[in-house]
Amino acid sequence: MTKAKIEHVKTEALIPYARNSRTHSEQQVAQIAASIREFGFTNPVLIDAENGIIAGHGRVMAAQKLGRKDVPCLRLDYLTDAQKRAYVIADNKLALNAGWDDEMLKIEIDELKALEFDVDLLGFDDEEIKSLFDDDVSDGDTLPDQEELVAAFEVAVECENEAEQETVFNLLQAEGYKCRILTM
Repeated sequence: MTKAKIEHVKTEALIPYARNSRTHSEQQVAQIAASIREFGFTNPVLIDAENGIIAGHGRVMAAQKLGRKDVPCLRLDYLTDAQKRAYVIADNKLALNAGWDDEMLKIEIDELKALEFDVDLLGFDDEEIKSLFDDDVSDGDTLPDQEELVAAFEVAVECENEAEQETVFNLLQAEGYKCRILTM
């Protein structure tokens, strides 16, 4: 394995992997762009010897949205074709396998809010933040008034994979249903 070093490559020279199974909505690309604007380009795009994108498709799309002409890249020219194809998937899936320490996350978000930091830059939508803090009870001895109780009806749909989950989510949203994606 050779030592990799970060180099700047023109975004127009980067070639997206045609069979990339990971998708990026306009909203997510906008979130990535906001993150780059706030924190800088902190995670280089992984590319092969021919400038093919291995990991970082969303970051490149966000950089283009921001009008950046080049992005930092890490050239992984030592990977075999099979390793490149596998890493395109593994890079995304391994990150999804992580969980959250909800109590620690609440503490961090509360403290960031107290510092007047724009927590929208964290990538959570309003519903996720609300549900994270919904477990907090201000006074454990009191129950909400009857008027405050609102019935909520939910349907769980079991999907074979993440792509199918996204398809079902998009179809339901297009029909006007309020949806959120959960992984169990």
